[in-house]
Amino acid sequence: MTDSPPPAAAPDDPEFARFAALADLAGVLPYARRDALSALLSDADIATLRHLAARGMGANTLRALAGDLAYLERWAAAATGAPLPWPAPAALVAKFVAHHLWDPARRAADPGHGMPDGIAADLKAAGALRVAGPHAPATVARRLAHWASLHRGRGLAGPFEEPKLKTAIRLAMRAADRPRGRKSERAVVGETVEQLIATGPLDRLIDRRDRALILLAFSAGGRRRSEIAALTVEDVETLDPVAADPADPQAPPLPCRRIRLGRTKTTDASDDACAFLVGRPVLALEAWLKAARIASGPLFRAIDQWGNVADRPLSPQAVNQIVKKRAALAGLDPALYSAHGLRAGFLTEAAAQGVPLPEAMAQSLHKSVQQAARYYNDAERRRGKAARLLG
Repeated sequence: MTDSPPPAAAPDDPEFARFAALADLAGVLPYARRDALSALLSDADIATLRHLAARGMGANTLRALAGDLAYLERWAAAATGAPLPWPAPAALVAKFVAHHLWDPARRAADPGHGMPDGIAADLKAAGALRVAGPHAPATVARRLAHWASLHRGRGLAGPFEEPKLKTAIRLAMRAADRPRGRKSERAVVGETVEQLIATGPLDRLIDRRDRALILLAFSAGGRRRSEIAALTVEDVETLDPVAADPADPQAPPLPCRRIRLGRTKTTDASDDACAFLVGRPVLALEAWLKAARIASGPLFRAIDQWGNVADRPLSPQAVNQIVKKRAALAGLDPALYSAHGLRAGFLTEAAAQGVPLPEAMAQSLHKSVQQAARYYNDAERRRGKAARLLG
């Protein structure tokens, strides 16, 4: 889908001015979204987003902020008949929580419990509400966190630190607690990676690209799809070869590359975050770059139906679709696999192969030991005796 052109309007038209302001966020909000957001968001909303962008907020975070802000504006209009107020009163935040975290069993006996049908109908008609029941607690928590961030972006305190409100939100979250959904139903472990990269004969550019992309994304610590899409040739640094077996001085040398990741979800550009590639992933990457005649610019690019390589990089969504397409070609259910499965799969495979947790985290750049250790704990429990007392 190509971006649609901006609407024709006079330069002094307020709608045109708002659209032009959103155009400053072109790297975050595509034209298809800008047209709708220009009519939905207020001038102050857009000024807040531009301010946060100028402060160096990551594109993915800013995109999520804009989406949640749009939802909050739509919900406020449906629930109160007025634009979202700034600062938001505590009562409005409590109403938001009550409308989105509720008990279906109680709703059956009390139609007034949860989000009123009229408000839900308005949001569904606007395309903003896609679930029939209560929202996931994680979704509500994210929107509340973004609501608080948007207050700070406007220089406002907001009600989010008020003790009574915090207690009410905590109790609502606990009452609505449910198992956290997985971003990828199945982890893409080493065996699955081999299945995915065996789906092409490597005589086409697209097969070389997909093979290199999957091997790099997995081996570089399970990189996120946005990080893969943002990589450039300039981010790849050639290092001296390393021994296939560090304990054997006679072991054959393997090519080694350092991948500079810049800003990620857990690091800033100043952190000089990086991951290392050794052996087969390096060879696959070099084969793709040579075949595609790429010497600079985006590392992974779109390829048209005639085999022409585009100048533009793949989008994060395209990275995800590559994983799903290769899963389908491998005879796997693509609904169970996604690009995030590479991230979960890296730690799962590292645990299974006995890689020390700190070493795996240094490659994956996980900041939370608790989150990363979960994969290791699961691996130990599967191998342990406690789970097979009757086995």
